[in-house]
Order: sequence, then C-alpha cells, then structure tokens
Amino acid sequence: MSNKEKHNDKTEQLKEEELEQQEPQETLETEEPQQEAEATETDKVQEMGEKLAELNDKYLRLYSEYENYRKRTNLEKADLLINGSREMMKAILPVIDDFERALAATEDEGVKLIYNKMLKILEQKGLKAMEVKGEKFDENLHEAITRIPAAEEAMKGTVVDVVEKGYYLNDKVLRYAKVVVAF
Repeated sequence: MSNKEKHNDKTEQLKEEELEQQEPQETLETEEPQQEAEATETDKVQEMGEKLAELNDKYLRLYSEYENYRKRTNLEKADLLINGSREMMKAILPVIDDFERALAATEDEGVKLIYNKMLKILEQKGLKAMEVKGEKFDENLHEAITRIPAAEEAMKGTVVDVVEKGYYLNDKVLRYAKVVVAF
C-alpha cells in the first residue's frame, strides 16, 4: 500500500470514529433538553401545588376567623339585648324597696296596684326576686350582714332573716340578698 492509500484509510477511519462519536452526542444533546423541560414542568407543577396549598390554608384561616368574629358579635348583640337594661334595673331596685316599705306601713290599695303593675312589667323584662329565707347560706347569692346563734342544730348555716331582697336579671344575679345567718 502506498502512503496515499494509508492516509486515505486513516482519514476514513477518523471520519467514521467522529461520526460514531457524534451520533451518541447528538442523541444525548436532544435528550438533555427534553429531560430539562420535563424537570422544569414537574418543578412548576410542584411549585403551583405548594402555592395552591398555601392559598387554601390562608383562605381556611381567614374563613374561620370571620366565622369566629360573626359568632362573637352575635353573642355580644344577644347579651346586649338580654342584659342591656341591667343598669336601669339596678337603679329601679331602691324604688321597689321603698314600695315594699310603704306597703308594710299602709294598706293603701292604690299603692298596691301601682306596685303590682310595676313588678309585672319588670318580671316581663327578666327581673325576678330571690326567695332565700330558710335556705342554706350561699356566698354566691347572699351577703351575710350578721350572724345569730341557731335555736336548733338543723338551722345552722341557714338564712334566718332577709334585710334586703336580692334579685336576678335573666337568671344572673343583679343584686345579692343581704341576710342574717344562723350559726
């Protein structure tokens, strides 16, 4: 073989090797962008999923906060409606006490009539007198003014006399009863 032929053979071999090397590189080069595109798509999907979860969490928190606010304001409104007259009722209690003292001093039918009308109206608005005479002393309902010795063992710790009536307003204590307790 001549040198020219040897050189031609070598160049052909080199070209073949280059072609072989180029084919795998080309396939690798075309696969890499596809893999990168798939990777970026999955990253985007994952990112969007995280954003969705975050926004959903924010929405749920905001919704529950609003519901709590709505419930709290409704309770406050109901409480105002029920107990809004609390201060007015407290101011009227001394007048009721005066009526009761006047009834004890006189037998005037006009005073009784006015007293009964006033009590009915106040009872319709939620005012109720405490019945405490003869009951066990309860510091949550009664205010002990004085203590006297008990005549019997069974009377110890009971209310013997009422100095000033106690009242409830819608089943809450408006004024504590001032009582005398046996010991």
